Amino acid sequence: MTSLFRGPITGPKAFAIFSSFFVVIIAVNVIMAVQAVRTFPGLEVASSYVASQTFDAERKAQEALGWTARATLDGAELVLTIIGPDGSAPTGVTVGGILGRATVAAADQTPAFAFDGQAWRAPVAVSRGHWELRLDVTAADGTPFRQRLDLMVE
Repeated sequence: MTSLFRGPITGPKAFAIFSSFFVVIIAVNVIMAVQAVRTFPGLEVASSYVASQTFDAERKAQEALGWTARATLDGAELVLTIIGPDGSAPTGVTVGGILGRATVAAADQTPAFAFDGQAWRAPVAVSRGHWELRLDVTAADGTPFRQRLDLMVE
C-alpha cells in the first residue's frame, strides 16, 4: 500500500495540500457563521434612535427612586431583593422580568414572582453557567426600574 505522503512533492500533490488548507478554513468559517446567526437572540429595541430620546429622563427617574436590586438563587428558586432608600422593600410595585442566558433566547423563562414580605421569589429551572435576569419593575407611581442582574450557577 502506497502512502499519499511518500515520494517527491509534485505539482498535483502540492495543489492538493495547498487547497485542503483553504477547504478547512472555509468549512470552519461557514459553520461558525451559521451558528452565530442561528443563536443570535435578536434586537433589544425596534429603533435605537427612538429609544435614545427618552433614555436620560428614564435614567434620572430610576436613579431618583434610590433602589438597590440583588438577585440570588436559593436552590430552584430565584430570590429578588429590592431595597429602597429607607432600607425596606418598596411597596405597590409590579415585578417582572426575563431570566435567561446572555446569548441564547431558547433558555429564556419568565419568573412568576411572589412577594413574601421581604423579597420576591419565583421557581426557576436553571443549569450550570452564567444567567442574566433582565429585571423590569414598575414603581407605585409608574416609574420604570430596569436593570440587568448577573447570576452564576455553579
